[in-house]
Amino acid sequence: MNRLFPVGLCLLSLAVSGCSFKSMPDPSLSPRDSQFMALVPNFELEAAFQRYEIDDPTGQAPGTIVIDTKENFLYLVLPNKRAMRYGVATGAEAYGWTGTATVGRKAEWPHWMPPADMLERWPHLKPTAAAGGLPGGPDNPLGARALYLYDHGRDTMYRIHGTNEPDKIGHSVSSGCIRMRNIDVIDLYNRAPMGVKVIVR
Repeated sequence: MNRLFPVGLCLLSLAVSGCSFKSMPDPSLSPRDSQFMALVPNFELEAAFQRYEIDDPTGQAPGTIVIDTKENFLYLVLPNKRAMRYGVATGAEAYGWTGTATVGRKAEWPHWMPPADMLERWPHLKPTAAAGGLPGGPDNPLGARALYLYDHGRDTMYRIHGTNEPDKIGHSVSSGCIRMRNIDVIDLYNRAPMGVKVIVR
């Protein structure tokens, strides 16, 4: 079944259908956020992958982040059996990662250094690595924010981050990281403190 159908039905007739999707306002942006995001391609995301507060489907404790890599949704569990749901892009089949981690670092408009395995697959990125990587900005593939996933104090090399390719949201296309719209990763960044548990399944 098309995932747009139940979402559209709920949005059109909340009272009748019993669904509990609540659209949420965008977070406040800094002048730098506004300047950089204006330079990222604009893309009208499908309704199913936009940001909503919903009834929590995960059963996890409030504050937990749960990423459903099959459906391409990220949930931030809220109190009172509610959750924020965001559409994401997840790892392509060969590069997907599942497991449990914690947010060990957060950064705004983060610097990006292509990891070694990516350089092996895409040698054209070697000049970028040789130059010290890319500074934060609209051309940086990590986008507006990054939440770095750690396992027992060790960097897993996986991140939840923004993107300069918003058209990929809802697809399994990344090298294992979790991509979000810049406006959504800013919203998540503001809500999720350091040390939160992240379940990728």
